[in-house]
Amino acid sequence: MLSAGNPFPNFSLPNQDGKTTKLSDFAGHWLVVYFYPKDDTPGCTIQGKSFTATKADFDAAGVKVIGVSADDVASHKNFCNKFAFTIDLLADSDASLMKSLGIGQAEWKGMKFWERTSFVVDPKGVLRKVYEKVNPEGHEKVLLDDIEGMKAKAA
Repeated sequence: MLSAGNPFPNFSLPNQDGKTTKLSDFAGHWLVVYFYPKDDTPGCTIQGKSFTATKADFDAAGVKVIGVSADDVASHKNFCNKFAFTIDLLADSDASLMKSLGIGQAEWKGMKFWERTSFVVDPKGVLRKVYEKVNPEGHEKVLLDDIEGMKAKAA
């Protein structure tokens, strides 16, 4: 797993609308990149709804949020439409970004999936904190509190 203090890997991935999103798009902003196992599953839905419900809080704090999974653009579009998500979901269909970060895989009922992992990236593109095996319930509040602490420490 990539550790804090390292540069976050550059990426160029399509969002749910097929628009290419790159790390450089977030230069100058704090960024949460959360990885989740699969569109339209219970934990992933909780997480997407939570980030959508708190988007104004993240915006007010100057923090951008993007979700990433191995699902394709069409799956992300359906997931966003079904639950009216206001956050972007990026399609890492070949898992290149997940592999470069060292995100683990687990098996459940005979299926492999990428583990729920979140990363906080500072305005200069440096990884500041990694959260592994995330519980989707309330994770967005933990992230906001931790980022406020990091910002205060950096000031």
